[in-house]
Amino acid sequence: MSIDYRQSGVDIDAGNEAVRRIKTIARGTYTSGVLAGVGSFGGLFALDPTVSDPVLVASADGVGTKLKVAFMAGVHDTIGVDLVNHCVNDILVQGARPIFFLDYLATGRLSPSVAEQIVRGIAAACRENACALLGGETAEMPGFYADGEYDVAGFIVGLVSRSRIVDGRGIVAGDALVALPSSGLHTNGYSLARAIAFDRLQLTVDSRVDQLGDTVGAALLRPHRSYLRVIGPLLERDWIKGMAHITGGGITENLPRVLPEGRAFSIDRASWTVPPLFRWLQRAGDLDDAEMMRAFNMGVGMILVCARDRAPDLLGALHAAQEPAWLLGEVT
Repeated sequence: MSIDYRQSGVDIDAGNEAVRRIKTIARGTYTSGVLAGVGSFGGLFALDPTVSDPVLVASADGVGTKLKVAFMAGVHDTIGVDLVNHCVNDILVQGARPIFFLDYLATGRLSPSVAEQIVRGIAAACRENACALLGGETAEMPGFYADGEYDVAGFIVGLVSRSRIVDGRGIVAGDALVALPSSGLHTNGYSLARAIAFDRLQLTVDSRVDQLGDTVGAALLRPHRSYLRVIGPLLERDWIKGMAHITGGGITENLPRVLPEGRAFSIDRASWTVPPLFRWLQRAGDLDDAEMMRAFNMGVGMILVCARDRAPDLLGALHAAQEPAWLLGEVT
């Protein structure tokens, strides 16, 4: 008896249906630079001719084990938002604005409806960040992923004029650190958070925690925010010397990545109130402060470095944009 591709676990018809849905969603993100998008073997994008001495900035990332929470909750649209916004922030710290995005979705058994939810989240975030969803790949890999599970990765390309690159080379001792709040765990620390919430406390995604004012699932799935809307308009003012996106490793390991050799930093732990989610995780997990600062962002999603005398201007502009930023510390 012969065996076909469907019987081996790969449903080409389901794949075609997923691509059909994705094409329609992706078209809603196209910008003037898109020459050919989803459906071609490669996406084509024309650079903005008004950008002088253009430099491309690229990054790739995933969502980590936050996916496990999405599987448990059956919520898949916010994962796409997480993916795009994380990548946007990673190139924003070098002064780049996103121009196009590609995604890679791999699963054991393809569900067109789940794929559509994920891509709808990706497309929504792309539109919010004025970034075209140019293409991607959907791979059905039976026997490699468990039923109902998938992995997703994102690839972003941005553009910046060479003279506008933010690289931290001008940072000196005495410069100010300005913090912008996170919206939650963003996309890091989930292996530890899941171990505390689901293994140690034996909670479910539907368990309501009074201290959080929400269910565990909703609190953990709160989307990773993009900082492009508030930081983008400030890039032309030459106030910002460096930026750190606070992801895996927390403030402890991410801020040093933008500081020149011989520079360190001092932060005022009393300058902000750590959000309830992190305090709850620390108590429930019996974690010390050092572990918390390395595993989680602790409510700080982005740090900007500027000259001390520019800090009032920078904070004023951020507050005018309804961004609750604050003075976090200084470069030493």
